[in-house]
Amino acid sequence: MSAARYGRETERTYARAGFGAPVRRGARPAIVVVDLTRGFTEDGFPSGADLADVVGATGELIEAGRPAGVPVVFTAIAYTPAEAAGDAVTWLHKAQGMRALIEGSAEVAVDPRLPRAPWDHLIVKKGASAFFGTSLSALLTGLGCDTVLVCGATTSGCVRATAVDAVQSGFSVLVPRACVGDRARGPHEANLFDIQAKYGDVIDLKDALAYLGGLPGSAP
Repeated sequence: MSAARYGRETERTYARAGFGAPVRRGARPAIVVVDLTRGFTEDGFPSGADLADVVGATGELIEAGRPAGVPVVFTAIAYTPAEAAGDAVTWLHKAQGMRALIEGSAEVAVDPRLPRAPWDHLIVKKGASAFFGTSLSALLTGLGCDTVLVCGATTSGCVRATAVDAVQSGFSVLVPRACVGDRARGPHEANLFDIQAKYGDVIDLKDALAYLGGLPGSAP
């Protein structure tokens, strides 16, 4: 997304600041699927929205990475009944709707439309970033990864937080636009703009598929 979307003054300001340079794309990426659980991907749940298109595009991305053995890490927000009902998690005072994300509930199940395999990883988290308070950074390092393709929901919340912490943890960040979604278009677009300017490359799904298809071990 170009800064021109927000006017010439914004474009000049960001260009002068040196934002928006392309990231390095490594030879060992991982796909991190942030919170594409039913509580976020189905509009029947209070915290959710209809993210069928995002789920479909993410599934396509995952399948494209299988021939090259690209690791896939799913994340889910899940709280114990005590955490959901009490005061221990400060975030829940602000985001009251998240209290429904209780361990074992339908809301925290990974969307069944995704091609999840037995060898894929699952990170359970309590906050927005998939890195904060979890073993994700150590897992990616152990897998030898240098680049993270961030998918999931929501763009303005957990996706953005994960992208920021990914680059701060030393990983190049790619965000396939079709693979992330939000409850409203405004926050979605604004945060894609910010990710593109400062933290990673927001790319088309076609570009992401071509990147994965060019990795060693991929089908010709």
